[in-house]
Amino acid sequence: MSADESMRQSLGELLPRLRRFARTVAWRREDADDLVQLALERALRAADQFEPGSRLDSWLFRIMKNAWTDELRGRARREAVLVPVDAEEAGERVGVSETGRLITRLAVQTAMARLPAEQRMAVSLVLVEGMAYRDAAETLGVPVGTLTSRLARGREALQRMLGDGDLEP
Repeated sequence: MSADESMRQSLGELLPRLRRFARTVAWRREDADDLVQLALERALRAADQFEPGSRLDSWLFRIMKNAWTDELRGRARREAVLVPVDAEEAGERVGVSETGRLITRLAVQTAMARLPAEQRMAVSLVLVEGMAYRDAAETLGVPVGTLTSRLARGREALQRMLGDGDLEP
């Protein structure tokens, strides 16, 4: 198998994680799908810049983070307003299934959406994706201490919101 084929196969295997991270970063399904596509395109164009032996997932998450930053800057220039998760859209899913798991998921999504982007990305990479602090810090381009601080503040805020029932899913 050539290096190119191997890279493409590895990218395919990472798709579920990339989609999950994109939903954490972008929240709107359409934005998340576009972000995954953009990150994959950038990764394929820059495949020669990937250092063999390093973590492909960290490299892709960093590409995705940078792509989202570029998108937000572009939106700000166009004076576009970011729309949070639509309450009606979330409500549509509640009626489909009355399980506690769905209600919990909506509460967690709502709480995550309320976190500042820096905390949301730290929580997503470490707690959802299971990345080591060092790898997550490298992915976000911050020192480990900064990541730890963001993660601690994000955890506290989530516990406060989820524990106090301070959510309206």
